[in-house]
Amino acid sequence: MNWIIVYSVVLILLIIGLLWLWNYNRKLTQTLQDFQKQNAEVYEKAKFLELENISSKLNPHLFKNILNSIQSHAYQTYYSIDKMSGVLDYILYESQKNRVTPKDELYFTQQLIEVNKIKLSPLFELSVKTKIDTEDSFYNKPVIPPLITVDLIENAFKHADIQSSDSFINIVLECRNAYFKITVSNKISSQPKLLKENSGIGLQNLEKRLKLIYGNNYRLNIGIDGDSYVAQLKIDFKDATT
Repeated sequence: MNWIIVYSVVLILLIIGLLWLWNYNRKLTQTLQDFQKQNAEVYEKAKFLELENISSKLNPHLFKNILNSIQSHAYQTYYSIDKMSGVLDYILYESQKNRVTPKDELYFTQQLIEVNKIKLSPLFELSVKTKIDTEDSFYNKPVIPPLITVDLIENAFKHADIQSSDSFINIVLECRNAYFKITVSNKISSQPKLLKENSGIGLQNLEKRLKLIYGNNYRLNIGIDGDSYVAQLKIDFKDATT
């Protein structure tokens, strides 16, 4: 009788255990199926993104645009460095001399303009004109102090209203009839400017240099003409003591 009870209890426990294992296995199978389904969706999405990425990489038009962009930036960087190198060479070596030729100073000025031009929008109106007589007797003579044009050029690019649609910088470089002249004009910016402590010192020093070297054989005129700021320097070599 006792064995029957024990057997019955064991059988009941075994049945309960089997039911629990079956239920657990069913849940585990369902979880595995859900995981496989989710994994399949993730795989398909990953596959789609990978194919889309490959397609973009292999798109000839996109690839060409990327190459053109890289080429453009590379050329601009090379161009900038090349011009800057010329400017630095002149500052380091020629500026140590008391006098340089108008030819050298004009070449430096054009290099300086090119360096500053890089920061302008392609739509910005920049006009550079030259009136040079290479046969002028003073063109290849060391009759001019180096870096005499720097302040006029730098001020134009610094203070021009580059945001305005009708903004401009006009530069005229002349060397003929025994004189050297640079005229720079730019549209005055409508934006208020912060006055700096050293503002204007460059032009003051320029005039002091000119006075010491040329006496009265030069003219430096700076002023406002309508909405334009105009600076003009003319040096007459005929009677100047050089």
